[in-house]
Amino acid sequence: MRALLEEKGADAGSGLRLFVEKGGCAGWQYGMSIDVVHEGDATVERDGMKFFVDVESGEKLRGSVIDYCDDLTGTGFRIQNPNAARSCGCGTSFETAEAAAAS
Repeated sequence: MRALLEEKGADAGSGLRLFVEKGGCAGWQYGMSIDVVHEGDATVERDGMKFFVDVESGEKLRGSVIDYCDDLTGTGFRIQNPNAARSCGCGTSFETAEAAAAS
């Protein structure tokens, strides 16, 4: 993460923004970007790195674990989301329990 921030020329207040938006094959998809904190964001600091989540995304990501993996199945961030009732095969989109119950 540090190397990525340095490569992008990010300043000391920058971190990884994690968000969800409508889309993907299961209804909601994950997104990530390098950003700075915005008013109303939840900020998590871990090992000197900052992670930002907006209020609406926070509701769908509450309790999630994000990890960086470099293994045979691919390299990148993986999200384990307890709010996902169903996920697509690629792991980048999900359906919430409320949406699954309404179907």
